Amino acid sequence: MDIIANNLAQSLFIVGLILLVVEVTVLGFATFVLFFVGLAAMATGALVYVGILPNSLLSALFSTGVMTILAALVLWKPLKRMQSKVSTKKAKSEFTDHQFFLKESVSPTQSPKYHYSGVEWSLVSDELIEAGTKVEVTEAEVGKLHIKAISTK
Repeated sequence: MDIIANNLAQSLFIVGLILLVVEVTVLGFATFVLFFVGLAAMATGALVYVGILPNSLLSALFSTGVMTILAALVLWKPLKRMQSKVSTKKAKSEFTDHQFFLKESVSPTQSPKYHYSGVEWSLVSDELIEAGTKVEVTEAEVGKLHIKAISTK
C-alpha cells in the first residue's frame, strides 16, 4: 500500500490505463462505466502529478468520483450515438466471389451439395440455374452458399 501512496499519480494513471484497456479489449466498448472511471483516474493522476491536487488518497478518490460523474454527463450521449451507428453492409468473406460451374441444377426448391474448402455446402439460389452454368458465390452462411449465374454454358 505504501508503494501506491508514495507514487499516487503514477498509480492512478496505471489503474486508469488498465481500466480503459479492459473496457475496449475485453468488453468491446459495450459498457461505458470502466471507460469513464479510467478517464477520471488518468485525469486525477495527471492533476496530482502537476500539483493541482494534494498528494493524498482521500483527495484522489474524491476527485476520481467527481470526474467520473462529469465524464459520464458530458460523454454519455455522444458515445451512445456513436455506438448506435452500425453499418448494415454485409462483410465480405473469403468465399464470396468464388466462381465455379454447376454440376447439378439449382432452384429455390433444389439445393444440391458442393464440396469446397473441405466442407460440403448446400447451394442456394432464388432462381433456377441450369447445370453447366458458371456461377459466383454472393454470400456465405453456415453450411450454405448463395449463388448467382454469371454466364451460360
